[in-house]
Amino acid sequence: MREKFVYFAWFILHFLLIIAFSCRETLWLVARGLTIFPSSFNSFSQKAGTVVDATLGQHLTASNPARQTLATYLHIAGIEKGYGYFAPNVPASYKIVFELHYPDRPVEYQLPHIHSAAAGLRLACLLDEIGRTRHDTLREYLVKMLAGSIWRDHPDVTAIRAVFGSISLPSIDEFDQGKRESYEFLYAYDFSRTDKAIEWETP
Repeated sequence: MREKFVYFAWFILHFLLIIAFSCRETLWLVARGLTIFPSSFNSFSQKAGTVVDATLGQHLTASNPARQTLATYLHIAGIEKGYGYFAPNVPASYKIVFELHYPDRPVEYQLPHIHSAAAGLRLACLLDEIGRTRHDTLREYLVKMLAGSIWRDHPDVTAIRAVFGSISLPSIDEFDQGKRESYEFLYAYDFSRTDKAIEWETP
């Protein structure tokens, strides 16, 4: 009887975590006006999202044992990533462009290479992670990894500037009026061949 109770309690806890992360993702979208809900919902969603974050231990320090234990379980169970409004990990609209600087050629612009639909989905999820992370060091490292793949395809490049931004989509009414998507600059990172931090990524 005690074993069944433990299993039942674990089952309840597991699905409460899924529901909490579902609410967290959905509230994040509503708070930023990315859904069909009116703007009056934004403030409430932001406050509710703060409460859910606190419940999930997101306001604790990264070294806190309780947060580390919870994060470990969430990663093992696959709950920590974007169970949002309709499906797991529907990404926001982010874009990254690389400026390729050559020693004897004009600057070229390059987008990340996508070889399949699955790779495109993974890239969209990665860009979503970069755009939403609050840690500057982690964000720069993820961008640096993408820059490394560009560098391998263009070994004669001396420097790369990665420009990261978000794509703002118009509302239905704005689209009918002729407005199209716009690009908003967020971050820029410069990497050069003399940068020791990326020497291992270059050929």
